[in-house]
Amino acid sequence: MNHLEINLHDGREAFDPGEELTGTVHWQLDCSPQTAELRLFWFTRGKGTEDAGVVETVRFDHPLERDTRSFRFQLPPAPYSFSGKLISLVWALELVTQSPDEVTRREIVVAPGRREVELGTAEVPGRRERWYERFIRRGEPVGSVTQAGPE
Repeated sequence: MNHLEINLHDGREAFDPGEELTGTVHWQLDCSPQTAELRLFWFTRGKGTEDAGVVETVRFDHPLERDTRSFRFQLPPAPYSFSGKLISLVWALELVTQSPDEVTRREIVVAPGRREVELGTAEVPGRRERWYERFIRRGEPVGSVTQAGPE
């Protein structure tokens, strides 16, 4: 039976942008994998087209059938973890060994104050303001937005 796990230092699951993220990965497989890597990435979920971005990948050389390795990532300044009524942006770590069937994922929060930004949508005369576009498309940090105004 195959088993993969991602362990974060101090068990934390929320981080400030720019903070260092450390931990260990462990796997126990039926045979030695040809490859093993850990990916730091973000993705969107919700209505509409989903988007994703891999920020960094750590490859583990000469993986054994049963192995534990350390990792370290420097988190980027953006985008922030956020959730709204239509779309959310989620950060995650994903441990992948040899085949797509041997994958595990651990979701984390990356946002100021280590708290996911909760987005609101406010009525603006003639249109609805979609604040997530400022995070993804334009790269503007807008902080903890709970209500919108005209741009």
